[in-house]
Amino acid sequence: MEELIRTNDLVLISFVEVLLRDAGIEHLVADQAISAVEGSVGLFPRRILVDAEAIDAARRLMTDAGLAAELRPVRRP
Repeated sequence: MEELIRTNDLVLISFVEVLLRDAGIEHLVADQAISAVEGSVGLFPRRILVDAEAIDAARRLMTDAGLAAELRPVRRP
């Protein structure tokens, strides 16, 4: 899986999840459990991960939705 977005913004996470779900792109929101440990003060950002095969489609979807500035840098070998 590749990192698409990293953020503390819960509204943004919800919006991205809806976009990905509606587009049929499997995803995972990682680091949600750490919020219970930190006391939900937002110190640790959550990461939205998608399969490597879907990363390009997910990035296009986010760009089309006006979220290009939120995207993590592309990591290519």
